[in-house]
Amino acid sequence: MQSYLKHYIDGAWVGSEGGTTYQVIDPATEQPCTEITLGTSADVDKAVAAARRAFETWSQTSVDERKAVLMRIIDEYKKRIPDLARSMAQEMGAPMALASAAQAPTGLAHFAATLKALDAFQFEETVGKAKVVHEPLGVVAMITPWNWPLNQICAKVAPALAAGDTMILKPSEEAPGCAAILAEVLDSAGVPAGVFNLVNGDGPGVGAALSAHKGVDMVSFTGSTRAGIAVAQAAAATVKRVHQELGGKAANLVLEGADLASVLPPTVAGVLANSGQSCIAPTRLLVHKSQVDQATAIVKSMMEQTKVGNPLDEGGHIGPVVNKAQYEKIQSLIQSAIDEGATLVTGGPGRPDGRNSGFFIQPTLFADVTPDMRIAREETFGPVATITTYDALDEGIRIANDTEYGLSATVSGDPAKAAEVAGKLRAGLVTINSWSPDIAAPFGGYKQSGNGRENGKYGLTDFMEVKTVVGAPA
Repeated sequence: MQSYLKHYIDGAWVGSEGGTTYQVIDPATEQPCTEITLGTSADVDKAVAAARRAFETWSQTSVDERKAVLMRIIDEYKKRIPDLARSMAQEMGAPMALASAAQAPTGLAHFAATLKALDAFQFEETVGKAKVVHEPLGVVAMITPWNWPLNQICAKVAPALAAGDTMILKPSEEAPGCAAILAEVLDSAGVPAGVFNLVNGDGPGVGAALSAHKGVDMVSFTGSTRAGIAVAQAAAATVKRVHQELGGKAANLVLEGADLASVLPPTVAGVLANSGQSCIAPTRLLVHKSQVDQATAIVKSMMEQTKVGNPLDEGGHIGPVVNKAQYEKIQSLIQSAIDEGATLVTGGPGRPDGRNSGFFIQPTLFADVTPDMRIAREETFGPVATITTYDALDEGIRIANDTEYGLSATVSGDPAKAAEVAGKLRAGLVTINSWSPDIAAPFGGYKQSGNGRENGKYGLTDFMEVKTVVGAPA
């Protein structure tokens, strides 16, 4: 079992002040695989004090100095990709193939994209008689989830470092190992003491303490809408900036007449990748009634051809979902669809054949799903797709937008027609015949999917303050 019982504060691994030990459960075996210490408000105080001290000097570094640090991080990160991949495979169930080819490299890609954005970023401009400058924001608290842990950690850490901020990271207690390895990477790369701090903990403990702390200038949170509301409420008393990427319930609007055999596989792949544990998974297929039978057959075949297996085994299978609570939530949603009258096409309740332990979900497809059903409205976070029919395009667009979320949406069909539809969808990301974002382009949601943007120059902007100077000599 891996052991990370200390926090990384002020450039050193230190013991907790009053924390408790927590065991991370391997979702494939249901046995402990990692142990950490859940921190306390005293640990948070110590980390915030270190970050505030470090901000005085780190905020005054030059762009070239920050670029040099980012380049060293990239070099050190590459050395640890196998360790990072194995940690995620054990703790949150990403198969080694996915962890090695996507989960770990995506974090590295954020550092590379930020380095490129920093090189081109305009820190000053003239507006009328004023000079407008971008400056470091301050101390940033980062609270991140377990589903794509390094992607979401590095999407915050990289731009904050580049912007001249200092930070305290609270990773998910369900996937903390990769964050500890990243701390080792940053330490080896020579990130100055106090610039990056890691405090393990849960949301009610460390997360709440960071959100309310008067020494924190910004909270950047990725997670559920429910938890995001709690973060915003805790932060309100100190009027700090709150930056959120929250839940999603993405539609896959399949245009009438689309070549289904071509456009469905690359989009439905987003429902299966990472065992469906992606906030942008396009789980709600909206299909014209004239093509529903063909669409159902294609997606059914994809689900039934998807193998489920141990994350540590090599191969193209999917793994378990992260923990028992998530497993039971998905089972509840599957059962609700059956109870509410949806047609179970394939998959369904319970584990796949041959498995009597582990949090494995059968790849599942429902047809005849109506927009009012629970499974059409709640974020599933598992390998479960639904098919809903529409008569006219306007109706399809209305159903796609009929959700409290607005993180992403997919349009499948003729690219030119899909591009016209994209402007009518209320989502921060619209993909055409695909489901993945562009790591250099802004990422974030509309409605209850959050506020603010990450990635590239947009991430830099959101981790900086804007100052106007009037009367400075030209």
